[in-house]
Amino acid sequence: MNTAATQTIELKRGNSGQRLSPSYFASRNVWDWLFAALVIAGAGTAFSLYGASMDGYEKGILLGAVPAVIWLGWFWRPLRALMVGVAVLSLLAISLYQTPEGTADLTRADHVFMLKYFISSQSAILWMSMLFFMSTIFYWIGMVTRAGGGFEGIGSRLAWAAITLALVGTMVRWYESHQIGVGIGHIPVSNLYEVFVLFCWLTATFYLYYEDQYETRSMGAFVMLVVSAAVGFLLWYTVVREAHQIQPLVPALQSWWMKLHVPANFIGYGTFAIAAMLAFAYLIKQSATESRWYKLAPLWILGLVLCFEPIVFRTSAAEKGGSYWFVYFGISLLIVGGIMFGRHRIAERLPSFEVLDDVMYKAIAVGFAFFTIATVLGAFWAAEAWGGYWSWDPKETWALIVWLNYAAWLHMRLMKGLRGTVAAWWALTGLAITTFAFLGVNMFLSGLHSYGEL
Repeated sequence: MNTAATQTIELKRGNSGQRLSPSYFASRNVWDWLFAALVIAGAGTAFSLYGASMDGYEKGILLGAVPAVIWLGWFWRPLRALMVGVAVLSLLAISLYQTPEGTADLTRADHVFMLKYFISSQSAILWMSMLFFMSTIFYWIGMVTRAGGGFEGIGSRLAWAAITLALVGTMVRWYESHQIGVGIGHIPVSNLYEVFVLFCWLTATFYLYYEDQYETRSMGAFVMLVVSAAVGFLLWYTVVREAHQIQPLVPALQSWWMKLHVPANFIGYGTFAIAAMLAFAYLIKQSATESRWYKLAPLWILGLVLCFEPIVFRTSAAEKGGSYWFVYFGISLLIVGGIMFGRHRIAERLPSFEVLDDVMYKAIAVGFAFFTIATVLGAFWAAEAWGGYWSWDPKETWALIVWLNYAAWLHMRLMKGLRGTVAAWWALTGLAITTFAFLGVNMFLSGLHSYGEL
């Protein structure tokens, strides 16, 4: 039967009589093409306004970003609304920085209402932090109450709002850096403050994609815990180090490779974190059938490690922030205790083992691909900055360990059918290795990457 609503477009058939699907471009609707036109117009405007300030590499990145952004908007349609919203709010913030004379004045962030309270870079990032905390709370209310779906829906929407403001804060910070002085402007992925913002919104965005694809929101309670942990570190780092202040780049970071290497790296970190938290959920669901408490001891220890920021071990009594981490530890203890005591109810709400296992695998596969790209790009960057592709610097060595760990995990998955408990524990071990490579090396080891020391 052929009807207007269900008919599949048929092209010429070969001898086999096979029915061909419509072409990719023919299946686009008017909104897809309108979005593409907006992206092209935006890129053209950016080139006309700022092309004179771009070098050849930056022009190439802008040109390559156009089809990439269009494809992303076509691939997953919620991203279109996100991109348009971020663009509108970012341009509004930039316009509010303008004086009647047509020059930019960053002091306007102190007295223009919208900038001061909402969309200057620091205000937007603080809103991001609050919204991620609220999202986590609503996901967990949904996890433990009977009317869970409604609360989880609120958690999901709050996560989208947090991502929007994180990106607005990033874009506006990029603009602000260029207004401070000649040669200071740079893409905001150069220090721990900036990359933690990057980690938060990337991790949340990838999770929301899996939430949409698998049509379940119950994984969000676990994934948003790691995002909230990152926000907790970000707030501490802002207060203690005043890291929100925009600083000139150190010489090693004055490279266009940074614009590619760092985002690719943090796609890896974010998706590895998602896999680890889903592995934690997998083990909690599995533990619901276990009544012997001594059998659950490893999960107690693991839960504390997941919720307990590594930086606390470095915070001394003489340094600001000690009381902050004491409170943080107490909250973490309550969270882990609540999860363990309520594991039977949580297990009922979580999706099946098969779904958790499948998302864990896909997250690691995506993360491994981007981490591989980031490692190769990092080698090119090292050759430009230090004259060699590889120097066995501690950061490079631990990056290799992370890569080998996930390469082995994927090999065992694809070749030996790795599944279940072993895969979950291995994914969690991978998070510990990745966390040390990201933060631990900065804390305890020195080398060519010492500019990233905490």
